[in-house]
Amino acid sequence: MPEADDAPVIVSNAPGSFARSVLAERHPALIQQVRDAFPWSPERHRALDALLISCTEGVIEPLGPQAHDRERWDEWGGEYFGRSWFDVPFLWSESYFYRRLLDATGYFAPGPWQGVDPFGPFKQAELRGSLVDDELAALDALARRPVQERAAAYLRASLWGNRADLGFAVGSPDGARLADGSGDSGDASEGGSAGEDPPPLVADDSDALWSLLPAGSSPGTARTVHLIADNSGRELIPDLVLIDHFLTTGRADDVVLHVKPYPYYVSDATMADVVDCARRLVQAAGAAREAGKRLWAAMGDGRLAVRAHGFYRAPLPYSEMPADLRREFAGAALTIVKGDLNYRRLVGDRLWAPTTSFAERTAHFPGPVAALRTLKSDVIVGLHPRTVAQLEDAGASGGVGDGANQAWRTSGTHALVQVRP
Repeated sequence: MPEADDAPVIVSNAPGSFARSVLAERHPALIQQVRDAFPWSPERHRALDALLISCTEGVIEPLGPQAHDRERWDEWGGEYFGRSWFDVPFLWSESYFYRRLLDATGYFAPGPWQGVDPFGPFKQAELRGSLVDDELAALDALARRPVQERAAAYLRASLWGNRADLGFAVGSPDGARLADGSGDSGDASEGGSAGEDPPPLVADDSDALWSLLPAGSSPGTARTVHLIADNSGRELIPDLVLIDHFLTTGRADDVVLHVKPYPYYVSDATMADVVDCARRLVQAAGAAREAGKRLWAAMGDGRLAVRAHGFYRAPLPYSEMPADLRREFAGAALTIVKGDLNYRRLVGDRLWAPTTSFAERTAHFPGPVAALRTLKSDVIVGLHPRTVAQLEDAGASGGVGDGANQAWRTSGTHALVQVRP
């Protein structure tokens, strides 16, 4: 990987850009939602109001002197203090916003609000919803299908769960793949008509993923799979079902599930969310209940371990991961990286040309890696030139270079499975 990258780092000061809309619209709306979700004390109301003013009209300020991670954040981005939230790298400002939101709600401070997940009501409402009932019930019919069909459906549900619009149905059109294979731009020949409508999967390396995890245990070796989770609720449940499939078919001898050490990015999964989702499965009926019981047992005997490394709350790319994580991933049969934020951290939060090689952008990762992601931000690599032409011909407008937003990159209507063996 080159020492210097030519693609510009994404910031939020370009008018009309997706990054600007997140800071200018999504974050203020989230503050209001969190404000309304709990009967906060006057002190907490004042802190939330102050954060709203800071992130919309003010400048970035350091954490308070008593913050347990003040020195760490000073190290990660002290040079950004005193600047507009819109003028610093988007990945950093977005991450720091959520850290400051936890401060405003008293998550870390001694007192009655310490440890209270400010996004908890949203997570619980989703987990208790009828959509989850329907999705878990669909597992019963799927359990009667051949194992290869089940595997494809579990993978597809884990992928589209990142959009919170999943399903365990076999033969969903969301599973369509591009005719040319759509791997890295150098992996397939050009051809075909740019006027064809692009299917939802803009890249599909699922065959390569399964080839790294053949069914059946390997004598004398322990095959470990790591899964770096993204969202809780309707994404984490199919992630857990996929993990259960890995363990029951011998595709993995053990699995390590990586979650956030504390609430982060609204719905990001924590250990508490893992327990809630596993319990939701156990309390269901039929195939979902059986999967939940197996997962519960797997956590109890160590075949399913959960990690909450501090690096997952850092505003840093995976190329800067610490040595202990590098050692873990280096020994894995495969590491599956879920979701949009993890993808941005994996390839770098920059305005890459979409045909940039996924293999080159992930060469830093210490072992085989797969990305499962619905497209909800500007970052994208590893697309075939024909795929890009199809997507842009289908109605996207504006150019990445000038900060304009292309709908297919951010709408969540497209997804990808990319693998670097």
